Amino acid sequence: MHSLVFLCARQVIQDQVFACQALAFLPQELYAVLFKAAFLDRKTLVLQKLVQMWPFPLLSFQQLLRENSDCRIPLQERPTKESVQAVILGLSARLREPPPRRKLQLQLLDMTGILDSGYEEDLTTMTMWSRTVSVIQTCIMGQLNKSLRQRRRRAKRRKAVPPLYTPTPIEVRVDLRVTHSSYGFLKDTLQTSAFSPLRLCCRDFRAEELPLNSTVDMLELLDPMHLRRVDLCFNSLELSGLCELMASVVKFTNLLSLKLQYSYVDLWQLSSEAEDSFRLFISELNKLNRLKELNMGSSCLSGRLGQLLSSLQGPLESLELAFCYLLPADLRYLAQSPHATHLKKLDLSGNNLSGALLGPFQAVLKSVSTSLKLLNVTECELMDTHLISTLASLCRCVHLRYLGLYGNPLSTSGLKTLLLRSEVLPELQLVVYPFPVDCYEILPWPPPAAILLDEEKFAHVQAELRQMLLSADRANVLWTTDVYGPNMPDYFSL
Repeated sequence: MHSLVFLCARQVIQDQVFACQALAFLPQELYAVLFKAAFLDRKTLVLQKLVQMWPFPLLSFQQLLRENSDCRIPLQERPTKESVQAVILGLSARLREPPPRRKLQLQLLDMTGILDSGYEEDLTTMTMWSRTVSVIQTCIMGQLNKSLRQRRRRAKRRKAVPPLYTPTPIEVRVDLRVTHSSYGFLKDTLQTSAFSPLRLCCRDFRAEELPLNSTVDMLELLDPMHLRRVDLCFNSLELSGLCELMASVVKFTNLLSLKLQYSYVDLWQLSSEAEDSFRLFISELNKLNRLKELNMGSSCLSGRLGQLLSSLQGPLESLELAFCYLLPADLRYLAQSPHATHLKKLDLSGNNLSGALLGPFQAVLKSVSTSLKLLNVTECELMDTHLISTLASLCRCVHLRYLGLYGNPLSTSGLKTLLLRSEVLPELQLVVYPFPVDCYEILPWPPPAAILLDEEKFAHVQAELRQMLLSADRANVLWTTDVYGPNMPDYFSL
């Protein structure tokens, strides 16, 4: 239930005009709860006025909108485009007029960790946000210039020099996603930000299907002090492009996360020239001395993992190696490496763990058992026998919260065994499991598209698993086949 204070705040803002007029007479301690109420009820006029009058140095969306005792904002209630515009317009009004006398001034608007609207992986969400920033910043600059011109004209008529108000710059911290369609206006936004009273600072940068030269151009415009993640997806850089890119990446001395999935780097049987390029890439990677997360998904790293990771100055806490064609030697290195005892997140999806990799994989689990919180082994061809032989190692990972098993040929019996044995994992919250092979009409794996799942039989399996969870007093653990539903958490949220 919402608190009485929050319910009262919702009533206050129902009449937006009255609420805006009353803000100056309300205690500043109520501004936070009024912001939450205005956000939840989409009262954009009140949001705009609250930002305009905000009396504290920090305005953080995450802090204001997270669940707390005042109000539980549903997960699907994310900032709409209109809400974001209202906040930026509030800043615009604040910058145009001298603030009332007060000790504290707004210095930072933190909008990181949010999306405009919709599902997290909707590629249009950050495009909408980028366009909003671009349009509003242009509007702010135009309004400020217009205001200054008007004051100068009035001063000229009075033959006097007015005391022009110079707004104090406000830092706007955001996460940016750029595609080919959004590249142009986002680049313009970042270029004009340096001369705007709103200083746009990027925390997490994601570029999708962007040419190498455009990616480099964008990186050159980002502030090296603030960036913590570079995430490049479907950029098809290959080894030569990756080396060229790293020359721009290494300037980000505070970088914690580097994601290079779908760069299609192939390290198998390199030519002498390509070997030189690989050594150059390793040398550049070594310069990121604060790096904690590395994603090399969909690159062929066969036999090269040790060479790649041994050069790093510190241990990784998140390693994603999905569809990397790993060899037993790669996992043996990982099990014995200094990274193993620090890994919180490990993604080995798409590597065949059912054959020669099974033993080394189990050794890795033993090595990471004290730190691992997220394990993703989607589509690793694990059958019941492989899973059962791995359970002893898996159940040593006492801090494990998330387990991804989707796409493996497991039966109902294997899943039940896993559920029973996983009772020793006290922190487990989410298991994404596959449709059991015995719920199909015949058993080949993967099943042909023409073979449909027996919905009635699968519903019975789901009911059995739910009952087992209830009987074990583990109803808080979510078992689901929805691989696109409750997302595996990000490294920074572990």
